[in-house]
Amino acid sequence: METMPGISHWGDITVVVIYFIAVLGVGVWIDRTLFRPNRGSVQSYFLAGRNMKWWPVGASLFSSNIGSEHFVGLAGTGAASGIAMVLYEWNSMFLVILLAWLFVPVYVSAGVYTLPEYMAKRFGGNRLRVYLSCLSLILYIVTKLAVSIYAGALFIKLALGWDMYLSIAGLLLITGFYTVLGGLAAVIFTDALQTIIMTIGAIILSVISFNKIGGYRQLVYRYMMATPSSPYNMSVSCGKPRDDAFHIFRDPVTSDNPWPGLFLQSSLGVMWYWCCDQVIVQRSLAAKNLSHAKAGSILAGYLKLTPLFFMIFPGMISRALYPDVIACVDPSKCQQYCETSVGCSNVAYPKLVLELMPVGLRGLLMAVMLSAIMSSLTSIFNSSATLFTMDLWRRIRTRATERELLIVGRLFILLMCGVAILWIPLVRSSQGGQLFNYIQAVQGYLGTPIGAIFILAILWKRMNEKGAFYGLLAGHVCGIVRMALDFAYPAPGCDEADTRPRILSAVHYTYFGSLSLAVTTLTIVVFSLATRRQDEDQLWGVTWWTRVDKVQKDVDKVAVSDGVGNKSPLSVSGPTAHSEMDTEEAVEIVEGKCHLWFDKVCGIPVDQGKSKETPEITVSQRRAYLKENPRWKTILNINAAIGMSVTAFLIGFYH
Repeated sequence: METMPGISHWGDITVVVIYFIAVLGVGVWIDRTLFRPNRGSVQSYFLAGRNMKWWPVGASLFSSNIGSEHFVGLAGTGAASGIAMVLYEWNSMFLVILLAWLFVPVYVSAGVYTLPEYMAKRFGGNRLRVYLSCLSLILYIVTKLAVSIYAGALFIKLALGWDMYLSIAGLLLITGFYTVLGGLAAVIFTDALQTIIMTIGAIILSVISFNKIGGYRQLVYRYMMATPSSPYNMSVSCGKPRDDAFHIFRDPVTSDNPWPGLFLQSSLGVMWYWCCDQVIVQRSLAAKNLSHAKAGSILAGYLKLTPLFFMIFPGMISRALYPDVIACVDPSKCQQYCETSVGCSNVAYPKLVLELMPVGLRGLLMAVMLSAIMSSLTSIFNSSATLFTMDLWRRIRTRATERELLIVGRLFILLMCGVAILWIPLVRSSQGGQLFNYIQAVQGYLGTPIGAIFILAILWKRMNEKGAFYGLLAGHVCGIVRMALDFAYPAPGCDEADTRPRILSAVHYTYFGSLSLAVTTLTIVVFSLATRRQDEDQLWGVTWWTRVDKVQKDVDKVAVSDGVGNKSPLSVSGPTAHSEMDTEEAVEIVEGKCHLWFDKVCGIPVDQGKSKETPEITVSQRRAYLKENPRWKTILNINAAIGMSVTAFLIGFYH
């Protein structure tokens, strides 16, 4: 592997050590001080006590999304093919606004901890809740956890020369520490700190990179000339930049990212991620009220406009400065440069950091990468634990106490790490070595159908459980078949004929995502109209038209199924409805030193009752969350309109 300058100077190491101390200190301080009174409760651990202000919510939304896979993968995609993939970032402005203005009010109205729990309250029954919980955990492993671990370990390997799996072990040890102890509150506040560090570091590298290459015009000129000095095959365009590299909207048939498919997939196709995914939505549910959730979404939307300037352009600059490495196409050369035969675009950002940054700043950029890695991992850990504990474990252990749920949620993190590590070899070789393309392709196959069922569940009262289940099943059958073919028939090199099945060679994955969305929606409509509609009383609080701040009703007389049995809408599904006898029989705990030590490590107060039940989210709490000050509501609406206008201008400018 080609030798790069590493992180070896004492000044760089000092910066990195200070960073680690600061992050761990913030995580422990938040846990032990601000949230100490409720640190042993489910609502505090999984929803941060529902007391977060807008700025940490917005910062956490951003940093939970912007992980090492963006610094490595998005910069790598920019180096390989240009700026088109930035549309996924910019369309996020519209989607986070949709989250806060449309989705969050309904989720809060339903009084849920998790998104699969919402499906259970909306339709009743168990299968959708279990299906979505298992699917979400699989998605976290194959598109979030494995990718974040791989991208982060790649950077650490380049910077420190550590073995890949030793780097992974170090990452998991530190991130798991304060996630397990602190819960969502610690995650959100450390995310806010990491957002500040990421932004400062990325700005510094961007400025130095543009200064090195001579400005934007020189970037355009030198990027278009950035071809390896010894091309793999002189008869084809191997290693040459795309003519449309600085444009978003590309040829709808022959390009690498056809604009109709890219636009649809980056908006409707990823709606599930921004509006229906536990990692993202959990931050908004932790806000003090709806106004703080909206303000946080606007902040996150503005921050999502920056990746073009702080990630993609630096990746393109890296190719312009080091074309032999970043633009390599000869498998033997690529193996020599970056130990991956399919291409070295993923090392574009790390190489820029290690080659251009002076002592001290190199350590700061190392901290930036670590910030991105850790913010993603902690968010995934906490949300995965929430899903498994609240949606799956309570189905296995229907009599589980709150203490048991807290312990299980912490232990599940360890299992997630092990499975993700096993998936890493597939991540390294998929989608021609372009990490960001891999993420979007797999999410399109498995995630896109989820957005269809959630938006219809919220807006279409006629939709029922059979329509939702069979629609989701139809979309996923299509997606799984396509994903299996993708792994079975890797994309050919630029000098090779494309002999893959027509479904791969002729149908771009963005077009396939749109087809999957259409199949899911059509199946939902057909099955819903062909089967019995739900009673009106069953829809109380779970749709846009029947949420608690709009419909005044005696809730004690309304019974809504939450997937366990018929309960009042006041209830959060779980052990709250069990009798005292059920509670006494729930979990038998052996008292002793080991038991007390385990509680202390897990952050569970020693004096917490053995049979403490999961706290319900009352209707009065839901209405208080949704109540908005008219003045601030107007200000937020104006800011949302401004944000969307700025985004539309940028898309038009770089079309």
